Amino acid sequence: MNSSSGTVIWQVDAFADQPFAGNPAAVCFLDRYPSDEWMQHVAAEMNLAETSFVVPTGDPNVFHLRWFTPTVEVDLCGHATLASVHTLVEQNRVDANQPIRFLTRSGDLVCTRSSESITMDFPAAPPSGEVTAAVSKRLLEALNLGDAIVLRSKFDLLVVVADASRVELLRPNFNDLVRIETRGVIVTAPSQTLGVDFISRFFAPRYAINEDPVTGSAHCCLAASWGDRLGKTKLVGYQASSRGGTIGCELAGERVRLRGAAVTVLQGRLLSEPK
Repeated sequence: MNSSSGTVIWQVDAFADQPFAGNPAAVCFLDRYPSDEWMQHVAAEMNLAETSFVVPTGDPNVFHLRWFTPTVEVDLCGHATLASVHTLVEQNRVDANQPIRFLTRSGDLVCTRSSESITMDFPAAPPSGEVTAAVSKRLLEALNLGDAIVLRSKFDLLVVVADASRVELLRPNFNDLVRIETRGVIVTAPSQTLGVDFISRFFAPRYAINEDPVTGSAHCCLAASWGDRLGKTKLVGYQASSRGGTIGCELAGERVRLRGAAVTVLQGRLLSEPK
C-alpha cells in the first residue's frame, strides 16, 4: 500500500487555542459508514476519549456524526463534535459562513463558526433524577469525599461541593468508581477565579476513561445546574484536568450553546480499509 492510499485521520485538540491542551479527539471522514466493529477497532487503536466518524448526507453542510470511545459508542460528545467542525472547516469541506448540521443519536446538532471560536447548539441536560442514599454513599466513598450534594442528569452523576480546591485536589479510587452504574461522574464547585463561574472534573472509568480532560457534553448539565444556582444564562466553565480547558456556555430554553476553539496536531492515514 503506497503512502497516498488509506483513510485520512486527524487528531485535534478541542477546547484549546494551542497544541497539547484541551481534549484530543480523532476525526475520520468516510463516504459511508462501514461496520460498527471496524469503527470500534479504529477508536480503540487511537485510544483517545473519542473518535468521531463523519459521513456526508448529500446536502451541503449537513453530515451524519457518530462517536466512539476505545470501548463503546456514545450518544453525545462535545469535544469530538468541536473537533469535527474544526476539521471540516480547515479542510474546506463546508461553507464556513453557514451553519453546519450533524444528524446524531442525540438529534440534530447545529454548529456555527466565528473567527475565534466554534459554537455548538446542544440539548440541555439539567440534573433531575433522584439518587438513592446507598448510591450517594458508595459514590462519595469512591471519590474520597465527605458530605456533598449528589444529583443525576440524563447521562451522568453530578457531585456539587462548596470549595474549588476540593475539586482540584480530588483523588478518586477508580477501582471503586468503576462499579458505580453511570456513564460518568461530574464533580463541580463554584470558581474562585475571576471570569470563571464554575470548575469541574469528569471521570468515566466504565468507558475506559478514568479522567476526561475537557468534556463538552458534561457542560449540558453543568451549565443548566449553575445557571439555575447563579441566576445567569451566560456562564464560563473551567475543567480542571491536568490539560485543562475553558468552555463558554449560554442557556437558551431547553438548549445550551457551548463555545470553544480547536487546534489540529496530527494528520495520518489508516492503512486498514473500512469494511
